[in-house]
Amino acid sequence: MTELTLTVRFFARLREELGTETLTLPASELQTVADLLTHLASRGGAWAQLTGGQPVMVAINQSMAKPSSPVQPGDEVAFFPPVTGG
Repeated sequence: MTELTLTVRFFARLREELGTETLTLPASELQTVADLLTHLASRGGAWAQLTGGQPVMVAINQSMAKPSSPVQPGDEVAFFPPVTGG
């Protein structure tokens, strides 16, 4: 039986600013990456940056995704800041 949860991971600056590396959340009300971002941002404080002006990149099960991408129970969703440099 598949767990009805999502594993959410944060990397780099996000992990440091949010003070956590991994969360497990119920998947029942979360249909898309955008739903997940809104849910997390509603925690306030540093979490609000997830839907703010600074973009975050997302991967579902280690494949790049978009806010409109669906999430399924058992998925691993990773958030990380855009890679910059030159």
